[in-house]
Formats: sequence, C-alpha cells, structure tokens
Amino acid sequence: MPALHLLGTGAALSDPHRTTTMLAVSDDASPPNTLIVDCGGDVLQRLQACGRSIDSVDGLVVTHAHMDHVSGFPLFMEKIWLDGRDRSIPVCGIEPALAQAQRVWDAFAPVHEGWDGIPPIEWREVRHRRDASMWSQAPWSVTAAPVDHGDTPNVGLRFEHARSDRVLAYSCDTAPTSSVVDLARGADILVHEANGVGDGHSTAAGAAEVAAEADVDRLLLVHLPPGDKTASLREARHIFPHTDLGEELGTYAW
Repeated sequence: MPALHLLGTGAALSDPHRTTTMLAVSDDASPPNTLIVDCGGDVLQRLQACGRSIDSVDGLVVTHAHMDHVSGFPLFMEKIWLDGRDRSIPVCGIEPALAQAQRVWDAFAPVHEGWDGIPPIEWREVRHRRDASMWSQAPWSVTAAPVDHGDTPNVGLRFEHARSDRVLAYSCDTAPTSSVVDLARGADILVHEANGVGDGHSTAAGAAEVAAEADVDRLLLVHLPPGDKTASLREARHIFPHTDLGEELGTYAW
C-alpha cells in the first residue's frame, strides 16, 4: 500500500508549526521505496520524523528554483553522505530547477570538496512539457507537466503506484490550471497549494474547483499561509466536501 508523507505544509512564511512544503511517497515493500519532492528545509529530518529511514530514499525531485523548494539541497547531500550511502542519488527536475540545486551545492564546494565518498549525483533533466516522464523505476511512475507559477518555470506531478494502481497528484506552486486538472484526473488524493491570492498561486476555493473538475477522491491543502484558515477551508468544502488542511508530518495511505 502506498503512503503519502507531508514533510512540510507551509508557504515560505507560515505558521510556527509548519515548515516549507515538502513531501514524500513510500510503500510497504521491504525495504520501502521512497521518493522525496523538494527540499526547502531539512527534508531528511522530516522524513525521519515520519518513521522513514534516510537509506530508503531512492531519489529526489526538485520542482522549481525558489528558495523554499531547493535551498536545503546541500544539507540533503551532507546527510545522505553521513548516513553512509554508497550509491548514487538521482536528482530529477526541469533544467532551471536542477541548475539552482547545482548552484547551491557548488556554493559549498570549499566545504565538501575534500569529503571522501560523497554519493555521486545523477542529474536527470526532464523536459518542461506535458506528459514528461519524471520517474519510471518501479513501483513508481511519475509524470510531470508545466503549471502556472508566474514567471517561474515549475511542474506539477502525477504519481502512479504499479502494485496497487493508486494515483496521487501534486499541484506544486500554481494558480488553478488545466494541466493540474489533467494530472489529477481520477486521483485518489490531490495535494494542492492554497497559498492565497497572488500571482502564480491558488486560494483554497480555487484548489477545490480543480479537485472537483478532476473528480478526485480527496483534496489536501498545502503551501499554507500564516493565520486562521477556518473561513477558507469552509469555502473550499462548499465546493469540494472532501477537503482537508494538510497535517504537518501527516501520513496518508492512498
């Protein structure tokens, strides 16, 4: 059975108990197969807090170049090295996202260039277009598509789990857009940002409209701003009743 782990559910500025939005998917295989999406904070500490090991990580997806999604990459690399990883680490994304990860890693070159045995990085560039294959290693099939994040190239994701035929979709940072509707079509869970009104972002109600159009089973709201969200959640549930705020460090079977 696959599981979704919400490693962070906040916007760049959010509530005191929320860190930046990061997520992982895993399954109950032995060992589990874990993919991480974004690393705007200490993503591996959050993964461990969800009961998953660092060594279970098969790969990292970086969606776009903003700080709250990629700035933790050097710490991610340090931790997998300290954990004793002796195999390469695939890092997947569109060119601007990978370039930003490379830049922040290179910024620490004077620190890590003498470290022995750092896992090689497999930079896996994905084309910025609909139906782009982000990951194809069993049990995950991950498809990407461009989303609407203002002037910043970004992608949403569709995860298909081969052993269960379950589907999860993730909007990433975006205004409501048809590409997310297509990615989420018939999904068991849609994880959609609800940062609020602004260029390249969605309200909770806008996310609910996408969920309804895509005919998903459940909507989880992430990339949440600070403050009371009671009214916005009520408005979203009026449009799509099966809507919840994403729980920080929450794990959801799907």
